[in-house]
Amino acid sequence: MKNIILTAILLFMTSIAQAEVQGKEVTYSANGTLLKGYIAYDDAIQGKRPGVLVVHEWWGLDNYARKRARMLAQSGYTALALDMYGEGKQAHHPDDAGKFAGELAKNLPLAKTRFEAAMEYLRQQKNVDAKNIAALGYCFGGSVVLQMARLGEDLKGVVSFHGNLATAHPAQPGEVKARIISFTGTDDPMIPAEQVAAFRQEMEKAGADYKVVTFAGAKHSFTNPAADEYGRKFNLPLAYDAKADKASWSETENFLAGIFKQE
Repeated sequence: MKNIILTAILLFMTSIAQAEVQGKEVTYSANGTLLKGYIAYDDAIQGKRPGVLVVHEWWGLDNYARKRARMLAQSGYTALALDMYGEGKQAHHPDDAGKFAGELAKNLPLAKTRFEAAMEYLRQQKNVDAKNIAALGYCFGGSVVLQMARLGEDLKGVVSFHGNLATAHPAQPGEVKARIISFTGTDDPMIPAEQVAAFRQEMEKAGADYKVVTFAGAKHSFTNPAADEYGRKFNLPLAYDAKADKASWSETENFLAGIFKQE
């Protein structure tokens, strides 16, 4: 009897040791363009769970976006860090990053197609509840998820971290399905107070369910620990803010838990 109990305990402990966040590189496509993403999930969780898309900064799909996907997996979601540029392309200089991001900013149909391709890929995963999908994005990615919300994409919610709030295609009344939360810093010259005020007005006019959170003293890219290095290297107004990073992530976790509650 003791041997049986001991064996059972060992098997249980082994299963716990083996259960952990899994992450892997994946490919999908949009209009003939190969897209390279990264999907993460906790294999200790049984059955379907909500899915969350992670849209990268203007540098492209890098390890920072992968890190956020893994953090979401640790919170119980299946997360896909998607590829907006195609072929997993990354920028290593602001000139290239601006070019890559600008091409999509000027071609909204292309951006929409690539976002939807990632969303469809995530929905098709066996461990994803296809009716419960959200998206979050950083900088360039933040502006992307906000624009997808404006277009009425079928998302439970979107989270923008220091994403540009201006748009040439403002939300129309009744079109926004997703709940929205935006995090910005008061010392971010790329997202001045006037832009934040205009965004509030846009959301009010559209009748959107939204929240804007501003962090005093925070600069652009405040959630990314590499922001200080990028700022020094390229003379950009970027800076990591640990307090704002922690606070915005905590509120994001509460936001996601709220939008995914069973009705």
